Amino acid sequence: MTSQLRIGNIIFVVGFVASIVIRIPYDKVSQKTPINESRKDVLEKIVLSFMVVGLLILPGLSFAGLLSFAGYRATPGACTVGTSLMAVSLWVFHRSHADLGRNWSVSLEIREGHSLVTGGIYRYLRHPMYTSIYLMAIAQAFLISNWLAGPAAIITFTLMFLSRLGREERMMLDRFGPAYEAYRRTTKRLVPWVW
Repeated sequence: MTSQLRIGNIIFVVGFVASIVIRIPYDKVSQKTPINESRKDVLEKIVLSFMVVGLLILPGLSFAGLLSFAGYRATPGACTVGTSLMAVSLWVFHRSHADLGRNWSVSLEIREGHSLVTGGIYRYLRHPMYTSIYLMAIAQAFLISNWLAGPAAIITFTLMFLSRLGREERMMLDRFGPAYEAYRRTTKRLVPWVW
C-alpha cells in the first residue's frame, strides 16, 4: 500500500467519523422531539440502505483489500483535492445542522414546533446538508483510490437525492405554504447563485 493511498484512506475515515460526531447531538435532540408528520416509506429506507453501502461498506471492503482488483495508484494531487473537499463538506455539514437545530431529522419528518429556517447557511441554500454530502462523496472519490469504492457514494447519494428532493420540497410546501414558496424563489437548491 502506497503512502498516498494510506493517507487518503485515513483522511476519509477521519472525515467520516467527524461527520458522525457532528450529527450526534442533533440526533439526540431530534429523537426527543415528537414527530407530527412522517413521510418515511419503503423507498426512503431502501435509498438510505444504499447510502450505507456507498459510504461505509464498499470503502470498508476496499480498506480490507477485498476490492484490490479495482484499485489504482493514488496521487498527491488527488489526496490534496479530496482533503480540501472533505474540510469544506464538514464545515457545511456542521453549519447546516447548527442552523437547523431542533428542526433536523434524518428522514422526511415534520417535528413538533417545526419552523421554517431561512437564516444562516439556509439564507443561501435550501439544501446545504445535501451540498455537504455531495462534497463528501466527491472527496471520497479523490481519497479512495478504487474504481468501485471511490465513486460509490456519488452514485448512491445521487439516487437518494433524486428520490427525496421533490418529496421533501412538497412536504415543506404543504407545511409552510406561501412562506416556503417565497423562500424557494430567493434561494438555490445546492450551489449558491447557480442551482
